[in-house]
Amino acid sequence: MPDTHAISALDAFVARLPKAELHLHIEGSLEPELMFELAQRNGITLPYAKVEDLRAAYDFSNLQDFLDIYYQGADVLRTEADFYDLAMAYFRRAAADHVRHAEIFFDPQTHTDRGVPYAYVIDGLSRAATDAKTLGLSVLLIHSFLRHLSEEAAFESLAMAEPYLDRLTGVGLDSSEVGHPPAKFARVFARARELGLKLCAHAGEEGPPEYIYEALDVLHIDRIDHGNRSLEDPALVARIAAEGLTLTVCPLSNHKLCVVTDLNDHPIPDMLRQGLHATINSDDPAYFGGYVNDNFRALTRRGLISRGDCLTLARNSITGAFASNERKAELLAEIERFAAEN
Repeated sequence: MPDTHAISALDAFVARLPKAELHLHIEGSLEPELMFELAQRNGITLPYAKVEDLRAAYDFSNLQDFLDIYYQGADVLRTEADFYDLAMAYFRRAAADHVRHAEIFFDPQTHTDRGVPYAYVIDGLSRAATDAKTLGLSVLLIHSFLRHLSEEAAFESLAMAEPYLDRLTGVGLDSSEVGHPPAKFARVFARARELGLKLCAHAGEEGPPEYIYEALDVLHIDRIDHGNRSLEDPALVARIAAEGLTLTVCPLSNHKLCVVTDLNDHPIPDMLRQGLHATINSDDPAYFGGYVNDNFRALTRRGLISRGDCLTLARNSITGAFASNERKAELLAEIERFAAEN
């Protein structure tokens, strides 16, 4: 039987542990209640009678099933105020989880293709990022390309972003992975690098280890989003460990999307044992059943990670961030103080 006292103590430890979140899609933090509120504000009729009906629809069998409802939900986002309210709702939840730094993805093409100006998106999100400082939270924004669309479309989206480069930290690559290898976006990632942006890409979630190699060798990414399937290739694991690349792993997402069939078999423990620089994140928390502390607890309550592992994961989230060296040093010192006092 699990030691309930030990689990309760570890829950309390995780709840107050300073940490960063490096894999969060802001559109995926749209809770049903806010979706209904924004729909009403913007005169949109949702195909659900009430919040409970919408929550019942969150029953996915794979990534594409999720993406279909994800894009439907994003349609309620129409104005700068909508994007501000969306982001602030997430920042308040993150701060409550003792997230001290967040690097959030946003999908401009999801919005600009509907006629929403890029300025509305970036102005709302960046204003919220500034206001998040009042919550003790530093925030960086990552412009993600939708990989099921063409590289030409990604170039068009990057061109929209160029007037706002001072508000962006990096670019990412998300949406349907299988059938859309990273190499498809080689030229646009090279251009983003020329513009001074950091690079990251979803790879090895549903796609094979070969996609991770492409992300590393063709896109030259700075960080791997997901990366679960790297464990199928010992040479790849050794390389990622040797290069100190960070993996932004999302346990509840992996389970909800059937990337892992049983959370008891989640790869985070193996990643840590093999020296991989793994982190724990919530991905699309409104859809996948929890924010970052819920993802930690999904593993601690199964006895998969220890107090020491939680500290390692928290440290990894800071050292793997795109934040300034000064901010990272400040947050690492905060973790060490917390560890010494708890």
